[in-house]
Amino acid sequence: MAPVISELERTHTPYVFLHAGQHYDFELSQQFICELGLPEPDIKIHLASRDPATRIGEMILGISRAIAAAEVGAVAVVGDTDAVLASAIAANKQSIEVIHVEAGLRSYDLRMPEEHNRRLTDHLSGVLFAPTRYNRRTLLGERVSGKVFVTGNTIIDSVKQYWPLAQKAESIDVSCERYVLATIHRMENVDSKNVLLEFVRAFTKAPCRVVLPLHPRTKRRLMEFGLWRKLVRNRSQVKILEPVGYFQFLKLMKHSECILTDSGGVQEEATSPLVRKRVVVLRTSTDRPEALKAEFGILAGCKATVILKQLNRILKMNEPPPATSPFGDGQAARRICSLLQAGLWPSVTRKLKRSSTMDISRSTTAHDLSGLLENKHRSRRFIKHIHVLQRWQRLRYCE
Repeated sequence: MAPVISELERTHTPYVFLHAGQHYDFELSQQFICELGLPEPDIKIHLASRDPATRIGEMILGISRAIAAAEVGAVAVVGDTDAVLASAIAANKQSIEVIHVEAGLRSYDLRMPEEHNRRLTDHLSGVLFAPTRYNRRTLLGERVSGKVFVTGNTIIDSVKQYWPLAQKAESIDVSCERYVLATIHRMENVDSKNVLLEFVRAFTKAPCRVVLPLHPRTKRRLMEFGLWRKLVRNRSQVKILEPVGYFQFLKLMKHSECILTDSGGVQEEATSPLVRKRVVVLRTSTDRPEALKAEFGILAGCKATVILKQLNRILKMNEPPPATSPFGDGQAARRICSLLQAGLWPSVTRKLKRSSTMDISRSTTAHDLSGLLENKHRSRRFIKHIHVLQRWQRLRYCE
């Protein structure tokens, strides 16, 4: 969402920035907000529970109160996290338009919580911004009720926007010139001892050094399953790093030979013309088939023998990956904001004073929130749908 927020700021479009509090380490998430140069969130929701179902309930309650107090005309969400689903439910129950950025992605793997979140959110949304034509076809095939537009993915915008800053970031010493970058964090992978064992075997037997920024959840599971020592004993082969910032991660991707990952976002970032790396996807399915079709990625599954086979195959390739990304040209945020500003639906927006950030806890009431809000921008615009479509014909990059 960072590129969209930046574009809203650039065009002086009123909005309310809400931090849903999904991450357990609130301060760590705050560091990312600062690193990306985003404004301070107008509303912060603090969650008390670590139980997934209870946390979603807390988020729905907090977001509902914020929506009621801010009198927003629409709620925009991006991706497929629990916070996205909670926001969509909260908005829908108050008859507020839901805008889903990055709509239409499907892995068809129902073990993934994200798969449930994205499907439900798409069918609750009135406006859906699909990254690719493939995603658009998926949404139309499911007969979603909202309007669907192809915009490209904002993650390509993000790489483009922050690339100059990433190049100035402090480099991480990986103690070798040639390495493969690896990331593993998906629940269906790291919560399985057998899958983690296969990953450890693949990393320790890789044909070149593996640099592994380790997610805290993954580290805990490695210790629980008795696999941590096996990984640490092979330090000459596997360089284990603490979680790194966005800028440093971009540099690690750029200077790697290729990438091993189970992350959907990394699959997209790797296709950016500024990164341009091939990926071995450590999953049995992917929600980014466009990367596979464009020959940026290979689906390897979770068996060490197959992972190593595909890794060797990529390392032996002489031709570089394509020069363009299948996920857009880095202008997705501009297209999204242009459509919003064109008056795609009647809207009423209120803008909070930047100096008055609201913290929402379980005891906060809508009345408490109302007292903190300042009515800074209120506008209602009606534009005939045909005019919006005509403008969209000029803005779209593919349809």
